[in-house]
Amino acid sequence: MATETELPVIELVHPMPGFPDLHKFALVQLDDTGRLSSLTSLEQPDLRFLVAPPAPFFPDYEPEVDDEVVSELGIEEVEDVLLLVVLNAGRSLAETTANLAAPVLVNTVTRRAAQVILDRPGLPVAAPLIA
Repeated sequence: MATETELPVIELVHPMPGFPDLHKFALVQLDDTGRLSSLTSLEQPDLRFLVAPPAPFFPDYEPEVDDEVVSELGIEEVEDVLLLVVLNAGRSLAETTANLAAPVLVNTVTRRAAQVILDRPGLPVAAPLIA
């Protein structure tokens, strides 16, 4: 089990929109199931983004990214990719939404990551987590 000093440090190859100076984040698991984590800024520790793997909530969600993103992140095998969606927490789980238009891809080998804005019209930026 990882201790606080062993938290995976993720380096964003491009900053998150609206946060141009932040590149280093810790991926912190927030529950025992691994369904809820935070990307916590190491440069601004009070800033964190709630993230979750989409599969438990959106089983058919399979975003396609272009070769440039794959190259920037140094991805060699699809098994090395951790796919996360950014959550907007509501007062309850029923009011929580996920941004399916801009997932975060993490190369688990290099720990390089990027939030990727997908070029697919119709993907919601606020999809209800529970239908």
